[in-house]
Amino acid sequence: MNKSAIQKFAIWARKELIAQVSQRAYQYGITEEGYGEADAVTVGGHALTSEEAKQRRELVAQIRQKGYTQVMEEVAYTWFNRFIALRFMEVNNYLPSHIRVFSDSTGAFKPEILSDALHLDLPWLDKDRVATYIENNQTEDLYRYLLLTQCNALNEVLPRMFEKMGGYTELLFPNNILKADSVLGRMVTDIPEEDWTDQVQIIGWLYQYYNSELKDDTFALLKKNVKITKERIPSATQLFTPDWIVRYMVENSLGRLWIEGHPDDELKSGWKYYLDEAEQEPEVQAQIDKIHAEYATLKPQDIKVIDPCMGSGHILVYAFDVLIQIYKKYGVSERDAAQSILQNNLYGLDIDDRAAQLAYFAVMMKARQYDRRIFSRDIQPHVYAIVESNDIDTYTRDYFTNNDPKLKTALDSIIHDLRDAKEYGSILTVAPVDFTALYARMDEIQNDISLHREAALATILPLIRVAEVMAQQYDVVVTNPPYMGGGNMDARLSEFVKKHYPDSKSDLFAVFIERCGQMTGKNRYQAMITQHAWMFLSSFEKLRTKLLLKDSVNMAHLGPRAFEEIGGEVVQTTSFVLRNSNIADYKGTYCRLIEPTTQQGKEDMFLARENRYTAQQSNFSKIPGSPVVYWISEQLLSIFEASPALSELSEPKVGLQSGNSEKYFRLWQEVSFSRISFSSDPDYKWFPCVKGGEARKWYGNNASIINWSNNGAEIRNEPSAVIRNPNYYFHQGLTWTKITSIFALRYFPANMILSDSSVYVFPQEWEYTLGCLNSKIAPLIVGLLNPTLNFVATTVGAIPIVQSNDIHVKSHVLDSIKISKEDWDSYETSWDFHSHPFIRPVFYIADAYKAWKVECEQRFLQLKANEEELNRIFIEIYGLQDELTPEVADKDVTVHRVFDTKDSVPESMQGSNYVRTKRDEVVSLISYAVGCMFGRYSLDVEGLAYAGGDWDASKYSTIIPDRDNIIPICDDDYFDDDMTGRFVKWVETVYGSDTLEENLKFIADALGGKGTPREVIRSYFLNDFYADHCKTYQKRPIYWLFDSGKKNGFKALIYMHRYQSDLLARMRTDYVHEQQERYRTQLAHLADALEHASGSERVKLTKQQKKLQDQSLEIQKYEEKIHHLADQNISIDLDDGVKHNYALFADVLAKIK
Repeated sequence: MNKSAIQKFAIWARKELIAQVSQRAYQYGITEEGYGEADAVTVGGHALTSEEAKQRRELVAQIRQKGYTQVMEEVAYTWFNRFIALRFMEVNNYLPSHIRVFSDSTGAFKPEILSDALHLDLPWLDKDRVATYIENNQTEDLYRYLLLTQCNALNEVLPRMFEKMGGYTELLFPNNILKADSVLGRMVTDIPEEDWTDQVQIIGWLYQYYNSELKDDTFALLKKNVKITKERIPSATQLFTPDWIVRYMVENSLGRLWIEGHPDDELKSGWKYYLDEAEQEPEVQAQIDKIHAEYATLKPQDIKVIDPCMGSGHILVYAFDVLIQIYKKYGVSERDAAQSILQNNLYGLDIDDRAAQLAYFAVMMKARQYDRRIFSRDIQPHVYAIVESNDIDTYTRDYFTNNDPKLKTALDSIIHDLRDAKEYGSILTVAPVDFTALYARMDEIQNDISLHREAALATILPLIRVAEVMAQQYDVVVTNPPYMGGGNMDARLSEFVKKHYPDSKSDLFAVFIERCGQMTGKNRYQAMITQHAWMFLSSFEKLRTKLLLKDSVNMAHLGPRAFEEIGGEVVQTTSFVLRNSNIADYKGTYCRLIEPTTQQGKEDMFLARENRYTAQQSNFSKIPGSPVVYWISEQLLSIFEASPALSELSEPKVGLQSGNSEKYFRLWQEVSFSRISFSSDPDYKWFPCVKGGEARKWYGNNASIINWSNNGAEIRNEPSAVIRNPNYYFHQGLTWTKITSIFALRYFPANMILSDSSVYVFPQEWEYTLGCLNSKIAPLIVGLLNPTLNFVATTVGAIPIVQSNDIHVKSHVLDSIKISKEDWDSYETSWDFHSHPFIRPVFYIADAYKAWKVECEQRFLQLKANEEELNRIFIEIYGLQDELTPEVADKDVTVHRVFDTKDSVPESMQGSNYVRTKRDEVVSLISYAVGCMFGRYSLDVEGLAYAGGDWDASKYSTIIPDRDNIIPICDDDYFDDDMTGRFVKWVETVYGSDTLEENLKFIADALGGKGTPREVIRSYFLNDFYADHCKTYQKRPIYWLFDSGKKNGFKALIYMHRYQSDLLARMRTDYVHEQQERYRTQLAHLADALEHASGSERVKLTKQQKKLQDQSLEIQKYEEKIHHLADQNISIDLDDGVKHNYALFADVLAKIK
């Protein structure tokens, strides 16, 4: 199947059809802006026929009710559904006329219906009208008429797909349908004809792809905090279920129900995804045998199957196939079975009208496959779009109930239960009423002549049908429900699920797990595919408790990428089968299909019978939170039972929520260093805080500070702030980032405040706890409790801590902290940074690099050895030698390791965030050198020399910082003290003049680029330095780049902490004006040279002239901007942070990317 072609066509067709029906509406004076007179009989001077006037009134009424955009969308998909239905029927020769409507026998876009127009035998076809069209050569009008007549004829057999002629959708029938690039033309030519023979696939994929752009729009709105409305729920949640998962669910629910009561190995052998029941203890098997005996009394026509979220009908269609097999084994012919299935077995509901149309069509086509005369039998399936009772008027209701109090009570109950039903769909609970009496009354009015008869048939009959389907219980409930987090629901739906489904309110899929359980009869089966979050997350713990009261027969735990249309780890799924019974010590079968990264890989693993587990579900409740950890070993289960949880030793804590992060949090480099307290001194404004960060073990990620002046007085007064666990502020402890790639704990000292980006514990034996939780034990257990990337307090708090007196743990842990701290402090983003590691008593930077590389390698190897030894210790303590090995993967060691190039990074380090290259280290050296030029660092003192506060000139003797805090970056030697010249001088001062050229070459080679070393370095400062700087400082640069634009007319760096209000005025007069004068001088020289130049020399000079002219023009405009800001004499407050202060000069500074 060419899904790429199907996708392109469906996405294009939606836009094209919306445009076409909108154009038709425009022809009748209806636009998004308005529609004029609702009862208009003329439009634009054109007199409407009575039929057109009637259809236009209907269209206006719909627009008044739903809005123009929604109606155009609905009409477009109505015609889309009809077109694809006709195409499917013609390709499969299911049209009663057996004459193709879109193509000829060769498959070309040449409708047979046109060439056979005079010989057609369609109900209500006016042959005189056909003849007139042919005589007048009105081919387009003839084709339009024939298509509408064909649709009208199909209304008799497929009334829910093809409505009778005369409705407003006919008014909006698209124009130019015979063109090769029309929707019909492309439908025939773009999608291979053979694809139309696979009923389930073609309909399902067309529906999904048709909705894809609407789905994208919906999720884009979610990012703007626009909740998902009832109109958008279908497109936002529709997901075509892979065929093998559908088969797994149906075979293990519907198939199981029959086969367990009517054993038949031949029948079962055809179900390749069927799982035999796990071997049970004798007393358990005895109870199961009683249930099987109950199944043995069932006849095929007794089995009721429903998909309450049927989408395009994939599940129902396969259930139809399985039921056919069951009937045949029971001695019923395929023809009779197909009729009985429609009448007795299959039920379906969907909130989406278009999905219900397609599902209805799919079921009817499946029936046609088994019974060639099904269209003539006047049998319709119990497959419906959910309808609302909101518009039932009093007159229609009173007419229908006919003063019968029992009818009135029954109908009023349905009207009450189905109010706003489109908001809630199948999760609504409908009370049972006397449906027999309601249908009897409906039969009475069929031939009535009352004015209200049509309204009753059109509005009340669909209500009764839907209510009956929703009110009864079923033998088999199978579905793929919508996935939608509670935070994305609109207010009405959110309130409803909180009230009626408090234990599953966190996501709509979980609500459906509950609701489908209610729809399932005693000892009957429920099969679903949902996100797997319900198995683990604390927000679903009460739901899990309920589900433990049902027997989990089997599960295909799919994990990520079960749907090939969805990449990544976000949607992780599981498919499962529950029996609505509760047998103590029942064992289920679980297929763990997490590892394969493709849909096909998961199916292959399932069929290969790999990774299968048998688990007694009562064991799940022995673990805190009752997660569905079917793969847990007996040893680990015993540890949970025997050992205290971490929360019993130290309850995990969460930190404060400021209510305004931009106001109260900073990176420590943004403010004056002298205003930060590292000793919990209450007289300061800024204090270090723990605030998340990447996965890192042992120590680090200490980069943030918080305004906690006056014991957090400002934050405490913030309306949305939440101050949590303040008694634990300024205490040493252990922390981990809540959302990160791997579980990793870090030690933090007793001078920090806790934020809500991390979770914290404060155990008495903190070294032992840190060693245990950073060993392989914790990831194993966390993976059981909650296999997501969200390491919440309840999950980690449930880890059992096995106590031991091993004397080696503490020393390995303290050494690991020391190693990690050394690594963290080696970079200037640490507040304990002393000096760049290349500042050594050597003459060659290459030697410094080699020594630093060896130092990093030694740290890495020692930390890896420490972690492997801790793993060995704790694996032995926990007795998990059969499940874990002590080896640590290189990529999981969280200190830096240096390689010469990206290409030299070994496979074992791929995926690590702690890989650095020679270029990275040289870039950091350049950054340090720039810091020395501005006085942030000094070669004469360790750590920060100046970061705000009072300037101390005595700290600088080897390198004197730039006097005016302005260092230009030029593409030529315009200034003696430009950045490139200063950097060369810095290298010469640090490493000596004798090795200067070798050192510059080493730097240039590491940076990469063409030209001499000085040219490469100059190019780096011009083009790459600032991007690297912004990356290092997380888009909060401390050196600011004044930049005139892409032509490099003017660039200069300043140091934010040395900014003074007259800096721009000095920059303008001393640098910008100076640069402008140099451009003028050079342009004059070039003009003279060009007068005497010729040939290649003239070309070269002309290019130089053009470049200088562009730069001169750019700097001219830039000077005006600088002038404007300089006159304002702007002051900055470092406490306001980079983001605020940078914005003050946004017109003259480089964009932060």
